[in-house]
Amino acid sequence: MQQEYILHNDEFVVANHPVIGVQNRAFRYGDGLFESMRMDNGKLKFAEQHADRLRAGMKALKMDGSNLMDEYFLKQKTAELCKKNKLKDHIRFRLSVYREGEGLYTPESNKSGYVLEAAPLAQPTYELNRKGLIVDVYDEITKPVNKLSNYKTTNSLLYVMAGLYKKQHNLDEAFILNQHGFLCESISSNVFVVYDKQIYTPALSEGCVAGVMRSVVMTMAKSNNIPLIEAQINPEVLKEAEEVFITNATGGIRWVMGYGRKRYFNEISKDLSARLNAITP
Repeated sequence: MQQEYILHNDEFVVANHPVIGVQNRAFRYGDGLFESMRMDNGKLKFAEQHADRLRAGMKALKMDGSNLMDEYFLKQKTAELCKKNKLKDHIRFRLSVYREGEGLYTPESNKSGYVLEAAPLAQPTYELNRKGLIVDVYDEITKPVNKLSNYKTTNSLLYVMAGLYKKQHNLDEAFILNQHGFLCESISSNVFVVYDKQIYTPALSEGCVAGVMRSVVMTMAKSNNIPLIEAQINPEVLKEAEEVFITNATGGIRWVMGYGRKRYFNEISKDLSARLNAITP
């Protein structure tokens, strides 16, 4: 059986071998961030956008080493890990970056470390889901809006609790509200709502993660003259919308079929998904 490896600070380590100790700040305080990325046919998708967000997040968290985490770094390290694991074609990566060094809440050092993981993907393209998702709004805990809201930090208890709500209610996904009660994102994706033939998505000022696929979809819409507006979205609009879909970098576009008794179409999400697969990285 093929041995699986991860890449930890430029060194290959057997995947099930522990690489961090109890002093690790990501474990202790959620002091880190991560990127989920996709490779198709040996090419890392949207590497430049991932690198830009990663470096911006590291700067926001005042971590050292952000200048090293460029597009070349991401392409090089993912290719090295694929070769080591004999992975080809379609792969999902998770790059976790953490602040190294000891200290309590106050870090003694801002040096950063990283762990890169890889796993094969079943689908060769961004395939639109055949069966639409069933969703609900999770409102027990809301997401604060601040300068860290747009980054994928390892401080993820809100998403864990929303995931438990999803599981308890047999949902496919749950939508999260911001502290002001407006639509923010889903557990693992950005949200788009089609209302009166217009596409809306929560603005970054609403506290959502600055998703790479969110940005790609917005660029696609603009270049194809499809009206798309970043806005403050009242969750009540979900009861009136024609379509709802969610996006992330590994899954692409996924359409929502139902919210409560409301049922949606997937005409625009189908069109955008086809356009997405026509893009080469």
